[in-house]
Amino acid sequence: MDTSSLFDFSPLVQEFDKILLGFWATIRLTLTSGLFALILGTILVSMRVAPTPVLRWAGTAYVNVVRNTPLTLVLILCALGLSDTMQLTFSDQPATNYFWWAVAGLSAYTAAFVCEALRSGINTVSVGQAEAARAIGLTFVQSLRLIVLPQAFRSVIAPLGSLLIALTKNTTIVTVASYLDAAAQMKQMFDDFGGTIPIFLGFAFGYMVLTLPTGFFFGWLAKRLAVAR
Repeated sequence: MDTSSLFDFSPLVQEFDKILLGFWATIRLTLTSGLFALILGTILVSMRVAPTPVLRWAGTAYVNVVRNTPLTLVLILCALGLSDTMQLTFSDQPATNYFWWAVAGLSAYTAAFVCEALRSGINTVSVGQAEAARAIGLTFVQSLRLIVLPQAFRSVIAPLGSLLIALTKNTTIVTVASYLDAAAQMKQMFDDFGGTIPIFLGFAFGYMVLTLPTGFFFGWLAKRLAVAR
């Protein structure tokens, strides 16, 4: 058996432009999904701590259902169920349509975990501050927006960074939603050149370049903005 092909770096050189495009697609997908997940997660945590029972029940039901559903099924529902079967599309261009359905699936899934991270941050805010806010006439929404959530966000910067790293790695399965990112490019190169070790190491290094600085940055930011108690 010729093992020299297993250590051939030439495919990385030949397909370097496509690899960069794949990772650029991963970055776009991660940042866009992360932003929407943060917004939806904030809405969900507001529902979970709301004084209205119906809102609390709806928020809790969403989080429990989505957290216990495999991400693959969520993406398949978006791409095959909602897009292909029900013909709900964001664009007539297939690439754009599948991109936004991948964003929708990743955002909806990640938002449940963002919600729980923020809820743990809200639990670190003393009850006395919320009572003081009510005493001076602030509504629930005003109290949440001005007092509780700012402190909660500062308390969970590190966990939110971990979720962003997890989201970056979760993008590797968006091929089930028919969107082509770095992982899809790696699979295509395996099909074209065989499963060589340099291809695997090259893409692994690429993901490390994306995730390691993210972890260091959020770790630094968490220390910088830590709430003194």
